[in-house]
Amino acid sequence: MYNLLAASAHTGEHGVDEYPDISGITNAREAMRKMTEEDKRKILQQVELFRREKMTFDNEVAKWDDAGNDIIMLAKHMCMIMLEMTDFTRGRGPLKTTMDVINAAKKISEAGTKLDKLTREIAEQCPESSTKQDLLAYLQRIALYCHQIQITSKVKADVQNISGELIVSGLDSATSLIQAAKNLMNAVVLTVKASYVASTKYTRQGTIA
Repeated sequence: MYNLLAASAHTGEHGVDEYPDISGITNAREAMRKMTEEDKRKILQQVELFRREKMTFDNEVAKWDDAGNDIIMLAKHMCMIMLEMTDFTRGRGPLKTTMDVINAAKKISEAGTKLDKLTREIAEQCPESSTKQDLLAYLQRIALYCHQIQITSKVKADVQNISGELIVSGLDSATSLIQAAKNLMNAVVLTVKASYVASTKYTRQGTIA
């Protein structure tokens, strides 16, 4: 059984000043709060798209009878961390520093690897079928988007002090992170859906124990 030891991806980084040359901002989460209203609006639009994907995920998860299923637990864990990442882009949530976000991406990737292993076990017990092909294709997407999230998590918002005014350039990095999370969420949704079809379909046929 997969055990979630940590409630979140927060690393507990306290007292780290990411912007030592800038007065008024000490970490990346604070920088996100200082973005222009227009940039905040654009980020919110991306977050809303992510939330729609999250609703689809919740609907798929609800179909499973066993709430303790390892695949579901891993998928929920990945989803929770992705939510924390989208909160971060709005200057909220437990992730404060760029390193927090990088570590969160690592945790997502680790969970993705475990999800891959469990799902392949289901796929291997399926006869050659479109369901099996779909499952393996979705796992490739998960690996791709986990890698994408790890890359986008490393881009820190740029902060400048121009004539006493703080200028934060973080829109591109924030939207890239949210889009990567949305893509990954979609891949997880498809994987959960295909896993459900495979496990119920072939269990009934006695193919999967």
